[in-house]
Amino acid sequence: MTTLTAVAAATPARPPSRPSRLLVAGLLVGPLFTAAYLVEGAFRGHGYDPLRHPVSSLALGPHGWEQIVTFVVCGLLTVLFAVGLRRSLRGGAGALVVPLLVGVWGVALVGAGVFVTDPIGGYPTAASPVTWHGRLHDVAFSLPGFLALTLVMLIAGVVFARRRSGWFAVYSVLSGLTFAAFFVFATMGFSGADPWVSVGGLWQRLCVSVGWLWLFALAAKRRATTD
Repeated sequence: MTTLTAVAAATPARPPSRPSRLLVAGLLVGPLFTAAYLVEGAFRGHGYDPLRHPVSSLALGPHGWEQIVTFVVCGLLTVLFAVGLRRSLRGGAGALVVPLLVGVWGVALVGAGVFVTDPIGGYPTAASPVTWHGRLHDVAFSLPGFLALTLVMLIAGVVFARRRSGWFAVYSVLSGLTFAAFFVFATMGFSGADPWVSVGGLWQRLCVSVGWLWLFALAAKRRATTD
């Protein structure tokens, strides 16, 4: 017994885990994406209306490369954040599912930039045929990305409830439900349904703002936690 006690005393205590530096990407990506589309939309002109048209439409036209770069850079930052999130979470299926879905959102952003959307709501042209890259933008990347971000907020509610973080669990669920509702409103507007058509862009911006704010809060919480 004395020998075991001496060995235990001589063994150095394991230092507490340090949050991954990749979590910083989660603090930067939301403000960067938001600032980019706000500036681009404010100076775009040529019939672009931020209240009516989606963020993806900023990838069209002569200055479309700016939004394409924004999509790709922010998507890669989100993937890096997902890797850091995986390293910071331990135990249970949630430690794998939450970072995985965040990573899906990041990949969706990259894909949305690479495969440019088709014109919507008359910008930049009144009529345009459906293209293969526009279809991929919508079906293969945008829709799965928005669904992944909805799911990860709802699942995170369960994960953090089990980790006895009640306030963040409630915040996650409310954010997921709000995000999903705003996404439906935006989709109705982009499909031409009244009275949503004139404010489809507004609803989409509110939707992504809810998502980016939640990701920022998640990054901040994990940065402050060393479990």
